[in-house]
Amino acid sequence: MRELILLRHAETEELCSGESDRDRRLTEHGRAEAIEAGKWLADHKLAIDRVLCSPATRTQQTAKLAFPDQKITDAEGIYDATPGSLFNLIDENQDATTLVLVGHNPGIEQLVALLVEGRSEDYRGMPPGALARLRLAKGPLEPGSATLEAFWSP
Repeated sequence: MRELILLRHAETEELCSGESDRDRRLTEHGRAEAIEAGKWLADHKLAIDRVLCSPATRTQQTAKLAFPDQKITDAEGIYDATPGSLFNLIDENQDATTLVLVGHNPGIEQLVALLVEGRSEDYRGMPPGALARLRLAKGPLEPGSATLEAFWSP
């Protein structure tokens, strides 16, 4: 793999009493954020060959709006993931040239810090709908081995 794109789900509705966190949906503003993230990616003409997405409703909606023409694969391990488990998921998908993970904080923002800075506690935050484009160094995937090529936020 040469490139990794990490996309946090867009803005969601508040959690209502008795509702499952997994069932939270995007707001209208969140839908617009997801579409804008997709436009940003399309404008940069990235050849994405794999999209892995948390099974939560909000991430599924974000992925479908951002990548309308892309096959999206559910990855249970992205929901409520630690940076370490996301790191392992990326390592398992090294055969992809450009991999996208659509997920949640704090795991996504901590993963950016782990891959770029070498430690997961040194994160700066990713607002809803934000994405980070990372260039991975040749060789084995290791903490601190990526370069932040771009950061976009709606």
